[in-house]
Amino acid sequence: MKKTIITIVLGCFFLMGNSYANQGLAFIHGTGKQTDAYNDYWTGSFVNSVRQGLTNSNKFTVVNCDFDKFMWHEDAVGCLADQLNSFITNENITELILLTHSNGGNVVRWILSNPTYDSRYPNIISKTNKVIAVAPSSLGTPLADAATQGNTFETSLGWLLGYNSDAVKQQQVSWMTYYNNNWLSGTNGRPVLPTTFKAIVGSDVDSAFWDSDSYCAGYQYQVALETTQNWLDSCSDGFLECSSQSGAGTVWFKDKDKTSGKEPLSHQQSRRDCFNLDVIIRNDI
Repeated sequence: MKKTIITIVLGCFFLMGNSYANQGLAFIHGTGKQTDAYNDYWTGSFVNSVRQGLTNSNKFTVVNCDFDKFMWHEDAVGCLADQLNSFITNENITELILLTHSNGGNVVRWILSNPTYDSRYPNIISKTNKVIAVAPSSLGTPLADAATQGNTFETSLGWLLGYNSDAVKQQQVSWMTYYNNNWLSGTNGRPVLPTTFKAIVGSDVDSAFWDSDSYCAGYQYQVALETTQNWLDSCSDGFLECSSQSGAGTVWFKDKDKTSGKEPLSHQQSRRDCFNLDVIIRNDI
């Protein structure tokens, strides 16, 4: 009898070990055509810190796709689907965590919301354990409206938005309302997503030159984002209002609730290892 119990217990530990060993993490960037998102979008210091939360820290991938396209475009969601499926197959992933930023959350929601749209989607959906969406543009942003209309935002936010791309058009508030009502799940009144989609919300921008915290992720970006924040709600990360970031799935936390020193996360800082963000995400993984 004792031998039987011991065998069962050891078998359970073996199965649990195998399950954890097949956990994988994908970093999914936001708007922009990326060819080296590891260095240019996230930075190695952020990626290498976050992936330490995995049982096997080598089971990660950094996606590079053309997210200047509409989310349903082959170069956007098709590219993402191909890279995720290759990662799942090559690494035998059974539990996939997706870490997204900004518009990357919309591209992922397209997959999760439309399982029959493309034969590549079901395998990803079945393997995805949760989505950690950092500053997702779930309800769009007034800045996309402004950039599309060609005023000063197009110039001042070129580094963040690009210039009048399809992805920028897509993130106009009225356009995202249409997509959320007809194609995407997870927002109020719509079907729930098939997996956890939890958002980290950036609520403010600090750019005081005497404050060292304003220099994390580049002081010049904080200055630009604090300027554009004047055209947004008081609760925003300089690009997205808190209501947009909170619009799909559930809110995991608002920056100051968990960050070191209760510091806010600007839209630039929320893809960097600023104020312990990398450690918070790592520990959740």
